[in-house]
Amino acid sequence: MLGSMSDAEDAVQETYLRWHAADRTKVSEPRAFLMTTTTRICLDMLTSARARREEYVGPWLPEPVFDTAALAPDKGTELAEDLSIALLLILDNLSPLQRAAFLLHDVFDFSFAEIAIALGRSEAACRQLASRARVNVRAARPRGTSVSPARPGEIDRKHAELMSAFAAATAAGDLNALMQVLAADVRVVTDGGGKVRSALNVIEGADRVANFLVEVTRKRPDAWWQDDFRLRMGTVNGLPGLIVDSPGGPVQTTAFEIEHDLIRAVYVVRNPDKLRHLAVGRRPTAGE
Repeated sequence: MLGSMSDAEDAVQETYLRWHAADRTKVSEPRAFLMTTTTRICLDMLTSARARREEYVGPWLPEPVFDTAALAPDKGTELAEDLSIALLLILDNLSPLQRAAFLLHDVFDFSFAEIAIALGRSEAACRQLASRARVNVRAARPRGTSVSPARPGEIDRKHAELMSAFAAATAAGDLNALMQVLAADVRVVTDGGGKVRSALNVIEGADRVANFLVEVTRKRPDAWWQDDFRLRMGTVNGLPGLIVDSPGGPVQTTAFEIEHDLIRAVYVVRNPDKLRHLAVGRRPTAGE
């Protein structure tokens, strides 16, 4: 709902504070009380987040998540385990009410009667909100990308080879090799939040993306790499990704949208505020 682990934790905490303060004798349906309370808190937070977003430095990306299955609701819907960056960006373009109606119905399986109470709207209005959101989500979701691997951290062999080729070509400054792995309409989105160096605009097109990556690596290697950093593969929001670990924890995550064995989008999160909730990845021991 919020695209932020810290905001989600705050919303849950506030919900339970209100639950413990409530007169339980007047709560006939605890599940409905908790859903309605959480939804209204999230709506308030989304409104506040939109105001803060207007002052955000550079592109905004949701906080990265490594194990999407652990955060998924216990539902068998298509979107239940989809915390991909692409989907979260689509949701961010919806109005708060559309986002709430769509997620509550299509992901969390609440009835429109329950949603109407939570949103303070009629059932018909909630159906319309969810329908409009659904159309936008279906139209904008990327093609050919998979989310939610069978096991957390599992990477498809072809995807691993593609990311290895991408990393090697970038490090070597090999424009031709980079062009071989990029789709013509590829785009790079980097989120530094004004806290660390990052591109202030989305970069689009294979030529521009390849040149940007080579220039960043060639001119300012110290801006993103230190001797005690380690690079590893993993899943980021259900997508194949590369994670840069420092001794204190991840300092960068890169998620890749891949279609037809080419990279269509690269999402880089460097804002330290969005990486604090991630644990340090286990490093191989001697002999591994």
